[in-house]
Amino acid sequence: MNGIAFAAGPAGGTGAAGGFASFIPLILIFVVFYFLLIRPQQKQAKQHQKFLSELKKGSRVLTKGGIHAVITDIDGNVLSLEIAKDVVIKASRDAIAGAINKDGTSVAPAGKDGKAAPKTGG
Repeated sequence: MNGIAFAAGPAGGTGAAGGFASFIPLILIFVVFYFLLIRPQQKQAKQHQKFLSELKKGSRVLTKGGIHAVITDIDGNVLSLEIAKDVVIKASRDAIAGAINKDGTSVAPAGKDGKAAPKTGG
């Protein structure tokens, strides 16, 4: 009879403390993932949504499909983009990847200081 009781676990209240201690590495991994992956991605998505809401006529943009264009008209969520002289296409606001300079280089949406920073490769 005593053999069965010892097989069930140690006597005393250490079972609950041991169970919590086994979750500490899992909790630490989640905290690291949150601060290194989840939080920066949320900040970037929020910044991109702000950029999309501030689009205006005359802005030079790059679509997610790689098309360089100038915004000629905005009708709610639909943008009219001029990709060549007298060639206008319509695209969703969500199809815009970012802004571009006149020389064609990509620019990241504005940061905390309000200035646009050049995108890095990668």
